[in-house]
Amino acid sequence: MKRKPKTTKQGNVKKIIKPIVPGQPEKAEISVHGADDLYKELRIENTLEDSKGHKVKLKPGAEVEVTVEADVKDTDPKDSDPKDSESE
Repeated sequence: MKRKPKTTKQGNVKKIIKPIVPGQPEKAEISVHGADDLYKELRIENTLEDSKGHKVKLKPGAEVEVTVEADVKDTDPKDSDPKDSESE
């Protein structure tokens, strides 16, 4: 099996957002370190699964890792980036 290209960034849970509508899941707002200011907050459903298959949730202030992974077919070699070739 081929490994997918990926990157992992550090982050932390800034706050837990309770649902406005009953029955909807709560959200965890995560601040991703090193991301652009306007785009560093992610909101995800606050439901995770531990190694034993039990449902758990994040706490405010928790340190987390955010991983972005893509299929090889959906990526290009970095040296083929048009912005890189403009400076040559």
